[in-house]
Amino acid sequence: MNTRTTEEVASTIRAAVQAAVWAPSVHNTQPWSFAVDGEELALRADSDRKLRLSDAMGREMLISCGAALMNIRLTLRALGWEPQVRVLPDPDRPALLATVRMGEAVTADEHTRMLHAEIERRRTHRAGFTELPVPDRLVEALVSQAGAEGVRLTPVRSEAAVRVLAALTCAAQDVQAQDRLFTLEMISWAQPPDSSRKEGVPARGYPREPRPTHPHFAQRDYAHGHPWGSDTDQFNATSTGTVAVLTTSADTREDWITAGQALQRVLLHASAYDVHAAFHTQALETFHLREFLRQELLSGEHPQTIMRLGYTSDDSEGVRRPVTDVLQERRPN
Repeated sequence: MNTRTTEEVASTIRAAVQAAVWAPSVHNTQPWSFAVDGEELALRADSDRKLRLSDAMGREMLISCGAALMNIRLTLRALGWEPQVRVLPDPDRPALLATVRMGEAVTADEHTRMLHAEIERRRTHRAGFTELPVPDRLVEALVSQAGAEGVRLTPVRSEAAVRVLAALTCAAQDVQAQDRLFTLEMISWAQPPDSSRKEGVPARGYPREPRPTHPHFAQRDYAHGHPWGSDTDQFNATSTGTVAVLTTSADTREDWITAGQALQRVLLHASAYDVHAAFHTQALETFHLREFLRQELLSGEHPQTIMRLGYTSDDSEGVRRPVTDVLQERRPN
């Protein structure tokens, strides 16, 4: 029978939440909150942070929260406890995405410890990559990481298919840029230089003068006419890198949460080998383009994330809200 003190439980759960907030999220909205009741940690979607226009169904919000759930699972295992997870445990409470409890005592394996060590180190990249290719052996390992969560990661090997993905990304970006309300929603999550906000995309998180890759995958215009951005790495980083698509066989809320867990597992494994990811989900925010990709390029699988993988010298710091902003703890009577 497991024996653990109240202090050990509280410390472990707090460490899990501290890790969870470092998950990637669309525009770094960090659309999650957590509640602790005894030994149970609840992960909730924060609908106030959902993108009403570009993510009306909440798909990207749930993928983001799924990535946070993976960080919780890894942290509990790294600290010696098997996580007991229930996804969408209460149909009457749709914002409650998962509950996690500390199960049996376990000894973390080397791979778990490796992934856990990358949680705060992993960064999203928003430019091209160096010409150094990602080794095929590592790409296949990333495919296996997604598969372990029941999700498919498909490296796009066909040059024609890469051109299609690039063209649809640029088309979606151009259409979205013409929509004033859509643009206002996006730039509300853009930080000016020297901002003290602990959310959104900081000005140092993208290049000041991005150079196009070949083929070109359009980036979000967070600066929106301002001379913001970083000069780091942008002049030598023009490679597209390895393009990959994360897909699921179905497209339910549970699938989105599962996709987020798989995505984070892939990203952490990649980070351990100094590989970064750049995301291009513009086309997936447009119903007809997403359906086109599903039917014409992905054999009926539902695309959840389009990414490029590669090497970069970018070492920008991430920003996250403190645990006190996202955690509610029930005090014993």
